[in-house]
Amino acid sequence: MIREELQRLFAWKPHHRRLVARLLVALVLTLVVDLVGTVLTYAFERHAHGDIHNVGDALFFSTVQLLTVSSQISNPLTGAGRVVDVFLELWALVVVTGVAGSFAAFFMAADPD
Repeated sequence: MIREELQRLFAWKPHHRRLVARLLVALVLTLVVDLVGTVLTYAFERHAHGDIHNVGDALFFSTVQLLTVSSQISNPLTGAGRVVDVFLELWALVVVTGVAGSFAAFFMAADPD
């Protein structure tokens, strides 16, 4: 009984591969968006006398905006920095809903055997 369950767990059927592919695409694209957000945030906010003084601060800001709804970090001071901030938050929302939909599609297509 345990052997059959383990075989079922590690059997990579087409719907398993689709789920993993979707998750990898979401992860890779989010990493790209994080890096682009870091560069843009640093470019727009480095002279604004806010909390972003170097690339590390920009990376931290960008990553936190992608991972949380709200944080203790102050909002960007420039208009362009605010646009980047809104884009990062929208991207996070789209990715979370897309990944949730991928999981729902996976479980709806899962074979009962």
